[in-house]
Amino acid sequence: MPAVNQDLIASKLNISRTTVSRSLANHPAISAETRARVQNMADELGYRQSPGRAARRTKNSRTLTIGILIGIPAENVVMATFPYILKGIRERAEIERVSLDVCYQPPGDFHPETSRQPILRQIRSSDWRGAILIYPFAEAAVDMIARKMSLVSVLESYNQPGIDIIDTDDPSAVLCLVECLHRKGHTRIGFVSWDYPIGGHWVARRFSGYVEALFFLGLDFHPEWVLNVQKKERRLTPMQVADTVAAKTKEDGVTAWVCAADHQAYPLMQELQTRGIRVPEDCSITGFDGLEPPAGLRRATSMRVPHEHIGSSALTRLMNRLQNPTSPRRKILVEAQLVEGETISQPRPA
Repeated sequence: MPAVNQDLIASKLNISRTTVSRSLANHPAISAETRARVQNMADELGYRQSPGRAARRTKNSRTLTIGILIGIPAENVVMATFPYILKGIRERAEIERVSLDVCYQPPGDFHPETSRQPILRQIRSSDWRGAILIYPFAEAAVDMIARKMSLVSVLESYNQPGIDIIDTDDPSAVLCLVECLHRKGHTRIGFVSWDYPIGGHWVARRFSGYVEALFFLGLDFHPEWVLNVQKKERRLTPMQVADTVAAKTKEDGVTAWVCAADHQAYPLMQELQTRGIRVPEDCSITGFDGLEPPAGLRRATSMRVPHEHIGSSALTRLMNRLQNPTSPRRKILVEAQLVEGETISQPRPA
């Protein structure tokens, strides 16, 4: 059996080894389509990229500890994506010979002005050389940590200029979902999110893809069909979201709803069912993340995010930042892939 390396990937795809190497490094000179083909083939073959010479650590190297700060309570793991991100980080940490210190912190409870908080004591007493942030935290909290160590943020952007970002190309992914709905005949499409106490840039980015898709397809934009995005409007609980979606589906004739995440889409499907609305017979639903559906629910049409790859890339980027602390800020966008589910059908005749 041939060795699984970049030469094998190049041979399988009939491209040069240089193109393979640059694709795996997310080089901007390589098209998104080629990068996706290379990454898919690498995953199919089970290829794992080795660290560069500058980043490789030996058994005799001094222990390097990286903090992983996850903006969620440790027990809140239902429909969460961080376990997959963490898996990618841990696999990369084994290659880099790096020690990880994982901490869970509800972002709404993280107040940097309160010095007695356990997470602050953890940061002050630890030997973290840098940290990876998963999920949104308040800008003030992130600013405090950034003054102490190098940071890489996963799935959220911050104003601090020195924080590198590993994120999903959200607008393009949502545009793809709206196009899928439009091909099925939907023209009255709404956008749904839950309300979050901290952050929300990711919701805004996915909403921007929704607006771009409506403009691109020549569809009308109805602000009243957008829930929990506009800051000045009343924020709705998940139950109120379900009530509003049901009402607008029945009364306004909205035939499809784009949810900002799978962990919103699946509970919404359940709640709509209790309100006499079937998915997709009465209205179509899309999600985002490509997670496995809960028992008894149809798989949502969604965009699968390569969370493990994002986690691995985050640790690699942090190692590079530690070696080159003055290098320009990097923002790396990873493409999501369409998951054909069972929650889209043609709209019912009016």
